Amino acid sequence: MVSTESGRSIGGDFDAPALLAAKARNENFPVASHLLARDVRVKLMAIYGFARLADDLGDEAEGDRLALLDWLDSELDRAASGNATHPALQQLTPVIRELDLDLDPFRNLIEANRMDQRTTRYRSFGDLVEYCMFSAAPVGRLVLAVFGVSTAERIALSDEVCIGLQVVEHLQDIGEDARRGRIYMPADDMERFSCTEAELLATEASPALRRVVAMEVGRARALLAAGAPLAASLRLGPRAAVVGFAVGGMAALDSIERAGGDVLKSHCGPHKLDFARRAVYGFVVASARRGAS
Repeated sequence: MVSTESGRSIGGDFDAPALLAAKARNENFPVASHLLARDVRVKLMAIYGFARLADDLGDEAEGDRLALLDWLDSELDRAASGNATHPALQQLTPVIRELDLDLDPFRNLIEANRMDQRTTRYRSFGDLVEYCMFSAAPVGRLVLAVFGVSTAERIALSDEVCIGLQVVEHLQDIGEDARRGRIYMPADDMERFSCTEAELLATEASPALRRVVAMEVGRARALLAAGAPLAASLRLGPRAAVVGFAVGGMAALDSIERAGGDVLKSHCGPHKLDFARRAVYGFVVASARRGAS
């Protein structure tokens, strides 16, 4: 059990490594592929642990979530100086120091969860993308930093992939998010297809909601397509990881389309066969593209 400066305790699920590993396995993509060196996997899991903690504080914690997120912001500073009290931040300290990581991407992840406390609706897809630049893009930028391959071009491509992955997650969680009072489907798109907020709370997707889902699926696929040129620009290990990230999202979209866009009946996670098929094809294409460059 870990206590914040205000005396509030943060423990239980937030501190459990086994639960963190289980959450990583439930993502659409492999968080830290065993194709990567162990030290790289450790770094990626430390970053994932921070991101999960920020999300848990913003989504699941009882009490004043904004105060808890402020605590996490301060704890991040303590992690950078080697004085963190929470296990997740203690694991992050050597990663920050060894790679001399900028703290801004971590702060943006915290800010995304603050935004979730203040904003529950998005007017346009552009507005949603702006949110994803805080909630998703920072993770990709940190991954590139772990691999030591950050360039302006790669960061731009990574941002697109991460935004695409976030849109996929929003599609999978439409019902769950709506029950929490949050709607990430752009209001403009819902109005275009005459889809009401009440339809997001049903047990089965209406024809109108399916049309909204189909539009967002197309947008997510276009964003995830940035994974191909990004992967092609990288050496073997990072290339495999990026392919895994992108095709995990694509495989989840395959599942959504297979369900006819009914994301309310089931989670529509990626099927193992779809993932394997897309991963092999994506890696071969990226490798061939790199060889031809």
